[in-house]
Amino acid sequence: MEDRALGSQGLTVAAQGLGCMGMSAFYGTTDETESLATIDRALELGVTLLDTAESYGPFRNEQLLGKALAGRRDAAVVATKTGVEISDDGRALGLNGRPEYVRRALDRSLRHLATDHVDLYYLHRIDPGVPIEETIGALSELVAAGKVRHIGVCEASARTIRRAHAVHPLTAVQTEYSLFERGIEHDGVLDTLRELGIGLVAYSPLGRGFLSGAITSPDDLAQDDWRRTDPRFQGESFDRNLDVVREVRRIASAKGVTPSQLALAWVQYQGAIAIPGTKRRRYLEENIAATEVALSAAELAAIEAVAPHGVVTGDRYAPEFMGTLNG
Repeated sequence: MEDRALGSQGLTVAAQGLGCMGMSAFYGTTDETESLATIDRALELGVTLLDTAESYGPFRNEQLLGKALAGRRDAAVVATKTGVEISDDGRALGLNGRPEYVRRALDRSLRHLATDHVDLYYLHRIDPGVPIEETIGALSELVAAGKVRHIGVCEASARTIRRAHAVHPLTAVQTEYSLFERGIEHDGVLDTLRELGIGLVAYSPLGRGFLSGAITSPDDLAQDDWRRTDPRFQGESFDRNLDVVREVRRIASAKGVTPSQLALAWVQYQGAIAIPGTKRRRYLEENIAATEVALSAAELAAIEAVAPHGVVTGDRYAPEFMGTLNG
């Protein structure tokens, strides 16, 4: 894969990254052996950006990544996150952007990752009770101390991004972006990133797997798969969204690629670094092949016709989580 500059602060990554969350949490049964093999294969195929967070597991995903990178830390650009407070015994305690927690969480993440630095450290969610300037100030101190190389924020509004960037230059903003979720094109976030030279990292670029075409019924999901609570996978919303997926599949079939590859290629054409999550080598290889997919103007227009902004039915998250977005 070709390398790309992520933002304008000197960080370079491969054109597609790997989201590691599902290897440890949220998406049904996990298999450490296959997960480690998937990370091995990703590095072998040129993936560099590996994305995790202290809240994934909790902690287990960072520990998995530390194990995978033992003896080859420099082969990867490690991104992890703080700001969703986790007690040392693994209990989620809500949002916490206070400087003292950020510092403590980073030291804990370094232990779990078995490394002395994080390449990209994100504020996972914006804590409304702490001025963003205070949190970013703490992240800036971690950069000065050499424990963090670059910083970013997740799911932030354009205004918050500007305030954060004024304190310390942001390398990246991570947010949901896909054919199913194009809100940043219309709320000022994408324009702000381009203006300020901040990179865009797109999580859930396959609409949490919906755009892969592999899910044809909610019953395809494991009983402990959190997507069973996702409004877009519920009832009438599921049926309407499946109709969109069928149209995406039609365009992909005519081109001779999979729906996943078409959807990922579209995200790449928007200038984002996609981090599709997978815990299996076969899906990883399918996803990476999307970096070789070229889209013509006619194909981009056809995609736009079937998946314009607002085409998806249902909120992004269940109601109890919607309030954490776009702080």
